[in-house]
Amino acid sequence: MELSIDAIPYISMAMAHENVMSAVGTSMLESTLDLAATQIGDLTRAMELSVNPAVGANFDVAV
Repeated sequence: MELSIDAIPYISMAMAHENVMSAVGTSMLESTLDLAATQIGDLTRAMELSVNPAVGANFDVAV
């Protein structure tokens, strides 16, 4: 395949487009990872707050 000088602008635009799409994908992944970390932190905090050591310590048994 032979490339001509006329193809250079099209190749440049294609490469620029690919760079933009890669940057968008990376940004979306970063955003998703940040959201997941926040949700994990919230879940961990909710689980920590839900622990009540007095619950289940005493129980009555009737036979």
